[in-house]
Amino acid sequence: MKFSENWLRTFVDPPLSTRDLAHALTMAGLEVEAIEPAAPAFSNVVVAEILSMEKHPDADHLNICQVNAGPSANNEPLQIVCGAMNVRAGIKVPCALAGAQLAGVVIKQTKIRGVESFGMLCSARELGLEETEAGLLLLPGDAPTGVDFRDYYELDDTLVTLKLTPNRADCLGLSGIAREVAAITSEMLNPLEIKPVQHRIEESLAVYVDAPDACPLYCGRVVREISLDVPTPQWMIRRLERSGIRTINAVVDVTNYVMLETGQPLHAFDLTMIAGNHTSAGAIHVRYARSGEILQLLNGEDLVLQTDMLVIADETKPLALAGIMGGSESGVQQGTTSLFLEGAFFSPEAIAGKSFRLGFSSDSAHRFERGVDFAATRNAMERATSLMLDICGGRAGPITEVRGKLPPRNPIDLRLERLRRVLGITLDEATAAALLRRLQFNFSTGAGVFRVMPPTYRFDLAIEEDLIEELARIYGYNRIPAAFPHAKLGMLPAPETVHAPSQLRQILMGRDYQEVINYAFVDASWELELAGQKTPVALKNPLSSQLGVMRSSLLGGLISNLQFNLNRKQSRVRLFEIGCCFVSKGETYAQPEKLAGLCYGDAVAEQWGMSARRADFYDAKADVEALFWPALLHFEVASHPTLHPGKSARIRLGERTAGYLGELHPRWQQKLGLPDSPVLFELDLEILQTRKLPMAAEIAKFPLIRRDIAVVVAEDITVQAMLNGMQAEKSPVILEISLFDVYRGKGMENGKKSLAFRVLLQDTQKTLTDAEVDLVMTKLINILENQFGARLRN
Repeated sequence: MKFSENWLRTFVDPPLSTRDLAHALTMAGLEVEAIEPAAPAFSNVVVAEILSMEKHPDADHLNICQVNAGPSANNEPLQIVCGAMNVRAGIKVPCALAGAQLAGVVIKQTKIRGVESFGMLCSARELGLEETEAGLLLLPGDAPTGVDFRDYYELDDTLVTLKLTPNRADCLGLSGIAREVAAITSEMLNPLEIKPVQHRIEESLAVYVDAPDACPLYCGRVVREISLDVPTPQWMIRRLERSGIRTINAVVDVTNYVMLETGQPLHAFDLTMIAGNHTSAGAIHVRYARSGEILQLLNGEDLVLQTDMLVIADETKPLALAGIMGGSESGVQQGTTSLFLEGAFFSPEAIAGKSFRLGFSSDSAHRFERGVDFAATRNAMERATSLMLDICGGRAGPITEVRGKLPPRNPIDLRLERLRRVLGITLDEATAAALLRRLQFNFSTGAGVFRVMPPTYRFDLAIEEDLIEELARIYGYNRIPAAFPHAKLGMLPAPETVHAPSQLRQILMGRDYQEVINYAFVDASWELELAGQKTPVALKNPLSSQLGVMRSSLLGGLISNLQFNLNRKQSRVRLFEIGCCFVSKGETYAQPEKLAGLCYGDAVAEQWGMSARRADFYDAKADVEALFWPALLHFEVASHPTLHPGKSARIRLGERTAGYLGELHPRWQQKLGLPDSPVLFELDLEILQTRKLPMAAEIAKFPLIRRDIAVVVAEDITVQAMLNGMQAEKSPVILEISLFDVYRGKGMENGKKSLAFRVLLQDTQKTLTDAEVDLVMTKLINILENQFGARLRN
């Protein structure tokens, strides 16, 4: 909202400078976005009249003018050479006298082609008022000769631009801004005095509101015998232009002026273009558009109307797009002598979103989609009618009003104790009441409760907290002391049965991983091919076609991160991510959290003390075991859409599947152009976080005994199956059984492999004897021979 400060001060004139006023508005929630002068600085420019003019003897495009500059030139005519195309005798224009400064240039008495010139006749561009060159700036014939042009044109003015939030539609008019300034500064408000216009004709149009929910209030009146030959007054033009609105003709200028003044958009139709029915000369319908209707708007666009668009129509055709823009055919133009003036309240829901869909907006739409004061619509009509009759002449008919169900204004209870608790300051009842009166809110009090009736121009007031915010604004945010909160600090419980994500992050970062955070939105092809998800969770409004579904796996994002790093010459990459995945389960959705990791490149960073070695399956396996420690995991052969069919495993914790581990599938390595296959793992975070409560155990005082078992078994026998078989023995003296050697090669028959297991034994009560150890070892060897066909290696 852009406006003239001088115009604002006709409503309320606080004893504040422009900067202080802007600061007060900003601190009260009406942010001042820009402050700029109405015109650049210049001096010694007066209103002058051209008395006579003759051609320059030595230049075809120059004229010698005799100019009356008034007392500034001792009432003597000045001779000024001028080359403007529209210069002529009898007109009044701005005249820069000798010594005047315009944009840093000093006007001097000089000779132009041998003829003395004692000043310069000015265009609007030379004065910095317009950017285009259109000849001399012509002034009205009644402009007083010799007065300072800055005073006459009211150029010692400031243009203020407010950056209003969408809830403050009440400040989209000067009267609303003035009301705010009066409340903020406690100054007297000088409201507009609007008197009803006496109708001198009885003519009216029938009005039918066929969409009462979209238009709860519609007012209209006929005005005849107007004249558009008269110019718009200069004071009105200046206020319009300084608000960013160009002048068109007197009637349109009046409707725009009243909109800026009151915040109520109005529209005028050429009465002769409104078709009637068999019972009346003309009729107005407020209805939704019919399929196939076309309306040419004032901006020249031929709009094919859609059935959800509200229109103003006569008996045969649409005349205007309600609340947004009028039609060119029914618009007021030069030659119009009769008009129908419209003022209405259109429901914000009926207007909102239409401008965005059409690709253009308007001042009317900007106001209607936020909500206008329906209680002031009739007053705005009277104000516009009065200005039109004063400027254009004519006779007005009575106002036709159709009123439906307007938005209810429900009272809001404001508790004084609640006000104090929210703001953190002590306000007594008298202070709170004074603040409400400054806001011009009607209220009643009783038992520490204010019952406030929200005004019709404040659609943003609905609950108690809205009123508390209003009182805080007017009281002054800067007067509310900044107090630090007081709270007791205590240690949050950290159950030992839960592995916190922060602990998991520390473990992985300690093993040289770096955390990444990726979008939860992925390409649908990833879900189908990488995750094997045929029915992914699709987005209704995706950011792009490549981010159309929700991820069910974190692996795709890590592979994309690997490509990003390889493209930037990073040869060693170790990444992990903790995040949510999304899976549809019938009509509901599950949102499991997962942890995924990726290893690529050398197992350790390049160094002199260790030869380079590529990270492999077992490096990633060790990282996974570190995450689950001290729990023991089981790894079994399994397939996964993302992983190599011969180098992947399912990770089991007890009877539960905790995740998957393996190298990237060769198909994906080739498709993505990766030099080597990364090793990936993905774990269920819920299972990973669960751990057994640590229990204290007696530390044995007796020596640990180690025995080794070396056996030859068939190649298809898995180590895990053998370990499971031996651990099923559950001897209390066995501390650990683990594999420490695998041999295939010379001396080993085809289809066989040699495995060596380490067995650690210890008793907490005594030293084990050889006989006791031999008995345990015999049982283990029997299990290997009987269950797996193993034989002891010589």
